[in-house]
Amino acid sequence: MVTSPALLRRLRAVRDHVEDVVAVGLCVALMCVELARSDEAEVTVAAVAAIVVASLPVLLRRRAPVSAFVLAMALLFAVLTVAGIYVTIAIPAMICGYGLAEARGRRAALGAALAALPVVVLMLQVYSPHGYFTRDTLKNLGFVALPLALGVAAHDRRAYTAALVERAESAERTREEEALRRVGEERLRIARDVHDVVAHAMVAINVQAGVGAHLLDRDAEQARSTLRDIKRVSGEALGDLRSMLGLLREDDHDPGSAAPVRPTQGMAEIEDLREGLGSAGVELDVDLDPAIDTLPAAIDATGYRIVQEALTNVMRHVGPTSARVRVTHRDHMVVIEVENDRGYGPTPLDGTGSGNGLRGMRERAAAVGGSLEAGPRAGGGWRVAASLPVGAA
Repeated sequence: MVTSPALLRRLRAVRDHVEDVVAVGLCVALMCVELARSDEAEVTVAAVAAIVVASLPVLLRRRAPVSAFVLAMALLFAVLTVAGIYVTIAIPAMICGYGLAEARGRRAALGAALAALPVVVLMLQVYSPHGYFTRDTLKNLGFVALPLALGVAAHDRRAYTAALVERAESAERTREEEALRRVGEERLRIARDVHDVVAHAMVAINVQAGVGAHLLDRDAEQARSTLRDIKRVSGEALGDLRSMLGLLREDDHDPGSAAPVRPTQGMAEIEDLREGLGSAGVELDVDLDPAIDTLPAAIDATGYRIVQEALTNVMRHVGPTSARVRVTHRDHMVVIEVENDRGYGPTPLDGTGSGNGLRGMRERAAAVGGSLEAGPRAGGGWRVAASLPVGAA
């Protein structure tokens, strides 16, 4: 059953009120018992009334703790004068002192102690038959200090508990924010991978389909070869998509049901792009530094995706041309350069495109602490250059 916060507050208020009424009753009962058993005091209506009135400040200790403590201390004189009892009369003032220290803390307790000590000394001077330097004086001063000290301890404990709760809630909020941030980053990473795989495959298929349609009547064998290339490229793209989507499956209880996950492609697989590009009319020259075999996995995969997207843009925007890929490893940096002999602008040959290619390459490079530049070459054509720090992974 779910209880509303308003109802809980109301129940706590009723509980506190009942506790205060019970405390008043106990104070009255204890002082009346002492009055009845005292040989020096007489049970009268005035004495009982003074005892009841002196106990009433306990009812105010939660709503007005300062006023309750002041009234409780002042009414001690009435009980001492009318009832003539001494042992139990401090109980209401002790309860109010505890309530004041618990509600207001250390500074209020110190002020209450400094104000109450002269009152206690005055009571001892007027009503006590004992001298100042006796155990009776220490006992009465203890009646002032002990409840205040206990109230300060309760106040500090409550403040410490509240701080722990606030810290736990803050940590929970931080964890939720961190989880949301990581989910966003993972979604962006998956979107980049899907874009790279689908864009490269679809551009290659589009170009090859155009070539096949052009050669269908002129060179049937070449057209069949182009169709085989389309089948191969689409199959590879489907395999890549199946691998990525297999990682997103939530059913971990049956590992055999998940799609097999292919190894992450790295820059060593750049040579594999040559065949698909050749069928689209792009002659590819690849120069890979042997040192890239020892690259961290994140840098290796990022470099491959950048090269793949850059060559996809060549197919999409330029058409038949020659392109060069050069990857070097120097000074703790991997430098990737992709160039082609014919320039291209923001609009692809087929009139489509969203500009996500260049933005995706820059985001991939930035994600591992690198940078990327793209623009026309001085001698004509287009150049994409990325620098990836090896230590970033």
